[in-house]
Amino acid sequence: MEQQKAGAQIGLRAFLQALILLLILMILTGMLSFWIPAGSYVRVMQDGREVIDPDSFRLMDRPDYPFWRWFTAPFEVLASPSGLTIIAILVFLLMIGGAFAMLDGSGILKFVLARIVRQFEGRKYTLLMVVVLFFMLMGAFFGISEEVVPLVPVILGLSYLLGWDSLVGVGMSYLAVNIGFSAAITNPFTIGVAQRIAGLPAFSGAWLRVIVFVCFYALFSLFLVRYARKVEKHPELSPVYQEDRQARQKYQGFRLDEMPPQHLRADRAMVVFLVFLLVILIVLLGGPFVPAISDYALLLVGFLFLVAGVVSGYIAGGNWNALLKAAGQGVLGIAPGIPLILMAASIKHIAAQAGIMDTILHHAAGAIANASPFLALVLAFLLTLLLELFIGSATAKAFLVMPILLPLADLVGITRQLTVTAYCFGDGFANAAYPTNPVLLIVLGLTVISYPKWISWSLRLWVWVLLLSIVFLGVGLAVGFGPF
Repeated sequence: MEQQKAGAQIGLRAFLQALILLLILMILTGMLSFWIPAGSYVRVMQDGREVIDPDSFRLMDRPDYPFWRWFTAPFEVLASPSGLTIIAILVFLLMIGGAFAMLDGSGILKFVLARIVRQFEGRKYTLLMVVVLFFMLMGAFFGISEEVVPLVPVILGLSYLLGWDSLVGVGMSYLAVNIGFSAAITNPFTIGVAQRIAGLPAFSGAWLRVIVFVCFYALFSLFLVRYARKVEKHPELSPVYQEDRQARQKYQGFRLDEMPPQHLRADRAMVVFLVFLLVILIVLLGGPFVPAISDYALLLVGFLFLVAGVVSGYIAGGNWNALLKAAGQGVLGIAPGIPLILMAASIKHIAAQAGIMDTILHHAAGAIANASPFLALVLAFLLTLLLELFIGSATAKAFLVMPILLPLADLVGITRQLTVTAYCFGDGFANAAYPTNPVLLIVLGLTVISYPKWISWSLRLWVWVLLLSIVFLGVGLAVGFGPF
């Protein structure tokens, strides 16, 4: 049998599916430029940030943007204003790939999983709900998103060991953090930025958002627990049953009823690893409130995780050659995600270079201005969902859309607090659905889950999420959520 490679490995099939899907979206975005007239808003600087003047939209001549540049856009984005952010994400993922491979190859991750399973023996559905709550809180309070990537394979292994499938593993981790990100309580990247632009007190209106969070937690927990119980009783009903059979082999030789011979070393390595995780958690918690940390939080987390992999792996008994080999396998395993990230980022670049992004925004704003208060709220929510397809960054999207939505909200009689809520609902949920989100594609690539099966499985959840979001917008309008 071929030796199992250490670390997370993006499968060829998942890579090709994502590559083809993103290529189609790039071409479709470019083709829109033939049908949508070019236009632009004037950008002005406000408090050190670039925002749109909502009254400045003008149609303009179509830019000279030849079709062949649609295919060079993944390279051009590296020289765009968002280029440094993209490079930081790429470096982060490569560091995470190497670190996880060293932890995996030295046996630390399996040792940690064994401890967790024993701790919750006989109460695994309690464990599931605790894990979901942890990840949702990380998204809701601190805006954690890309940073959960190194933990996804760990939770995936936990899901296998408890008799579930890879869908439950990704659901407990990546999907949970994205639902928490949108059902935000103090998320600094959505609530914090949008409220600042709206002139609202920082993190005000939390009472309604706490209720929103609790309801979304109940909805998601019910969805995931019901599915986990079904696949535990009837594994063949899992959409990824055949694919998971091979993936489970990595954990088949792992006995939970006996300690490995090197358990004393593994104990020490686990303690060191948990100390590093605590430091990483402090960075994540402090980042949104300490500007000096916030600008480099992603790279700092990646670096700390890499050091954790080296130190813990060595303490667990790994020699330097083995650790370096594992790190190399991890980096190579995650490297196929680089072109996927560049292609996903290029979709916004194509729309902006073709001059159609502002035109789409302008026409959507016109529809909102002529609508009733409730319909205007729903349209603001849907507009954010649409822009999410092109612009993944919550902060960038807030500075793009909030200066347009806020005057319209004042015009139709919607409080600014409720407008911020509609924006937040539209920003987070789609991160775990749209194929233009490179982190989703990376996460799926680390598993056996294809994008079509992911969407098919999560579709019912998205329907309920959409309905519950609209219900809460209606409730906020009815109670005058604000007061301004």
